Amino acid sequence: MDTQTRHALKGDKFVQATQSSVDWISGHRSGVMRWAIMAGVAVIAAVGIAVFAGMRSSAANAALGEALDVYSSPLLPPGAPPETGVYATAAERSKAANQKFVAVASEYGWLPEGTKAHYFAGVTYTELGENGQAETELKKAADAWDRNVANLAKLALAGLYHQTNRDGQAIDLYNAIAAKPSVTVSAAVAQLDLADLYVAAGKRDQARLVWAKVRDSDKEGAAGSIAAQKLSGQ
Repeated sequence: MDTQTRHALKGDKFVQATQSSVDWISGHRSGVMRWAIMAGVAVIAAVGIAVFAGMRSSAANAALGEALDVYSSPLLPPGAPPETGVYATAAERSKAANQKFVAVASEYGWLPEGTKAHYFAGVTYTELGENGQAETELKKAADAWDRNVANLAKLALAGLYHQTNRDGQAIDLYNAIAAKPSVTVSAAVAQLDLADLYVAAGKRDQARLVWAKVRDSDKEGAAGSIAAQKLSGQ
């Protein structure tokens, strides 16, 4: 077969393939148009969601930062005149911060900043003596996928349970944290709090067992040193 004939055949095949594609599109024009429109809408929606999520995250971060600024604001020295942004008492400061944390948690609860706001709302409710609301907020934070936040909430919740004579629930939480510690709350910290609970309940033998465990598992650390001091003083 000569070169000219081969080129002619290749050209014919290309024309046939192209014509087949054109014919198929012509026969399925409405379906192709729907697919193209749907694909375009999906891309636009994905971009829109990403932009919206980014904007909401920035807004949530700013709102949480504002609440934290209130919570960490200074207190007036005794006898000092009133000053903007400075609170007369810790309770007054906690109340002001609590209102902001609750607002952030309500508006941005589905974002990480909202989860942190639930935790701080629970802590400030505890400081204000509003234990029911504190428990509700801390439970929400304790269920977070972020173990760093969840363990902080569980630790605070365990303290609340102990204060309200629910030591069994507190013990369960301390043990849960020790089994799955995090950067924010180590196993040793949870165990030291557990030992303190046992001491408060008059169960010194159980406290000594916990201290011995912490001392042996954290021989070079601060928790191990604290546990050793507790053992020597008992």
